[in-house]
Amino acid sequence: MSEAQKTARGQDAGPSTVTGVDRFFRITERGSTFGREIRGGFATFFTMAYILVLNPLILGSAKDKSGEQLDPVQLTTATALVAAVMTIVMGVGGNLPLALAAGLGLNAVVAFQLAPLMSWDDAMGLIVLEGLLICVLVVTGLREAVMHAIPQQLKQAISVGIGLFIALIGFVDAGFVTRIPDAANTTVPVQLGSTGTLAGWPMLVFCVGVLLTIGLLARKVRGAILVSIVTMTVVALVVNAFADVETWGLTTPEWPDTIVDAPDFGLLGQFSLFGAFGQVGVVTVLLLVFTLILSDFFDTMGTVVGVSAEAGLLDEDGKVPGLGRVLLIDGAAAVAGGAASASSATSYIESAAGVGEGARTGFANLVTGSLFGLALFLTPLLTIVPLQAAAPALVAVGFLMMTQVKHIDWDRYEIAVPAFLTIAVMPFTYSITNGIGAGFLAYVLIKTVLGRAKEVHWLLWGASALFLVYFAIDPIEQLLGVG
Repeated sequence: MSEAQKTARGQDAGPSTVTGVDRFFRITERGSTFGREIRGGFATFFTMAYILVLNPLILGSAKDKSGEQLDPVQLTTATALVAAVMTIVMGVGGNLPLALAAGLGLNAVVAFQLAPLMSWDDAMGLIVLEGLLICVLVVTGLREAVMHAIPQQLKQAISVGIGLFIALIGFVDAGFVTRIPDAANTTVPVQLGSTGTLAGWPMLVFCVGVLLTIGLLARKVRGAILVSIVTMTVVALVVNAFADVETWGLTTPEWPDTIVDAPDFGLLGQFSLFGAFGQVGVVTVLLLVFTLILSDFFDTMGTVVGVSAEAGLLDEDGKVPGLGRVLLIDGAAAVAGGAASASSATSYIESAAGVGEGARTGFANLVTGSLFGLALFLTPLLTIVPLQAAAPALVAVGFLMMTQVKHIDWDRYEIAVPAFLTIAVMPFTYSITNGIGAGFLAYVLIKTVLGRAKEVHWLLWGASALFLVYFAIDPIEQLLGVG
């Protein structure tokens, strides 16, 4: 135990009896106390509770191949349930103060890439399949091998690209940016607002929300995103009550008849494990699953190491204690997310807020998970949030993910060009898969042109070959006479 931990323990704990719970979670051993763990659990929940609004917003605003949309109330229930169960499982099984919930970025893949190609059941089936594959990769040790195959700066470019994509979704969902209907007779494909100007009360709520979120982040206010969502929802409620608003879009901010209600578990079990294979080609399915796995990989590995380091839990070699169990639980969370139609669940970097309050063990997760469980019964309150109050959070998350761009060496074309294509293609084509594919192919091509093809890992060669087929699928089908 470090001197700092001993000092903190002496200040916080006082004389206490080592209980069975203490021994199981190694609370005293890690220099923590029950008080610190409880405070940490609350801090983590309030820092990441915004997902209870954003996940239904992203998934609920999309349509599948047949035009069907998921019910926002059921989505809120599913999101809270998966977060509650898997956070507690991580606490008990992994003994780390690491909370899990539906992953931002991953849900964008589901909503805007998978769903338009297939039914919601098929899309969620792919999430379950991805989670199962991750578990297999963890057990066989291939998960770390895949991580090591992709250059670090290319991984960071993927995160940046996803960030810009999420920010664009926020701007589009709020109506700040719209597609110009008659694109053939205009000079640009999108415009500001619906008429080239910003107009209406809902737009004012969004713009003020963006400014508020930015200000709170700049002030380093804990739970800045959640504070912004709650504040602007209250503003929207007042505006809707006193102003003449034609439409708010999907959700009108009106105070519900009841705050507490029984959860609606209607989406649980609504998935088809192999249905996607009948909707799209095998190559497309493989690439979609590959994209999901990559996104999950990067988020999880970075988050687990980052939170563990912040908590002072890394061993002498800089490794996370019980990493195998942690990664396995994270893979199981993806399965649970798909099975509940909440999209893939993953570890949250916001867990660092709990660590900052003193959490050092999985006991904090019991608190965070219980609060998510309580949220199951507050769905009516959570579903009054309009797009304009929640979308600023997407813009803020995009900014936070964008900050990783500073780690990319823009003077080295062999990494700068693939990174640029990865970042640019994602939002411009509204596809994370396209961005990753463009980056991989450019990286392999440039390395080959420079005579350094041997530096490219064989797994990256294989993935690039799949992406080449993916991008050229139409001429290939025509050549084979199957188009």
